[in-house]
Amino acid sequence: MIPFPDGRSVSLSNLAFRSFRGARDFPAMVGIMNATARVDKLEYNETVEDVARVFAHLANCDPYQDMIFAEVDGRPIAYGLVFWRDEITGLRLYTSLGFIDAEFRRHGLGRVLLAWNQARLAEIARTHDPEIEKAYNAYAVDTSPGGVALLESSGYEMARRFAEVIRPIDPPPSPVPLPGGLRIVPVDPAHYPAVWAARAESHADHWGFIPPTAGDYERWLNERRFQPHLWKIAWDGAEVAGAVLNHVDVQRNAWSGKRRGYTQDVFVRRPWRRRGLARALLTESIVMFRTMGMEETLLGVDTTNPSGEHRLYADVGYRPVMSHLHYRKPFTI
Repeated sequence: MIPFPDGRSVSLSNLAFRSFRGARDFPAMVGIMNATARVDKLEYNETVEDVARVFAHLANCDPYQDMIFAEVDGRPIAYGLVFWRDEITGLRLYTSLGFIDAEFRRHGLGRVLLAWNQARLAEIARTHDPEIEKAYNAYAVDTSPGGVALLESSGYEMARRFAEVIRPIDPPPSPVPLPGGLRIVPVDPAHYPAVWAARAESHADHWGFIPPTAGDYERWLNERRFQPHLWKIAWDGAEVAGAVLNHVDVQRNAWSGKRRGYTQDVFVRRPWRRRGLARALLTESIVMFRTMGMEETLLGVDTTNPSGEHRLYADVGYRPVMSHLHYRKPFTI
């Protein structure tokens, strides 16, 4: 039986449902996530250490209350998780995540997990200020038609499309000089707070921006993708003007057999925009990865961002390969 927060229950044959049991669930979660990724053609391969880092800094989520696991014969085969965060606009997003082993898809389990997640989020929302604007929030990828169909048949509408775009390392891009007065210097640990603050300030202009917490900063410092030696930071005196926070996911490259560098997290602060800085930092990054022996570079982009950054990436030679879809649904309690 699946216990719903509002007292309902749902029974599915050969299934058992339970709550989170702490760190001993991490290996099962990793197995389910990676199995999901393979079927949905997502090139990631998470580890127990990755999950532990995330769970060490959860915000507005008590996994012992806000997760549900589905098991068959004691084997975890799916789980759901919920949390909430506030956008900079004041909109409170109640987010639902769900992962199902491919072997057990298309039997209605996704719909059951989504229903449980929404019921739990409604229970949480009843403790919040009723005057706050609220919305359900969920994600899908265009390589998972089942996930898309589940959300759209459940009343969710796509609010934004983010594309993964890839550029072959050859031919190398034409050099672009930094705008006058700016310089790139090696990153020192003393620079981390300034880079983090500049990143947050720049991203505040993006759709769906959620102000970061102290926990977000600590998690960022400890991610395996945190590789400051690969960053390209443009400084104007003591001010961070813009950056590309590059990384190489050695683990993912080994798993996929690819030599890929990530020209990810491109940002320029307002006073330095419209001067060619993003293009200059991006081309510097591509050339760096070419020197390192990479075969391609990848980044993610909001395809409807009015700043036109998607046009910049296309002009530099990036082409879309898949899309991450953000869905919203009007909130009812």
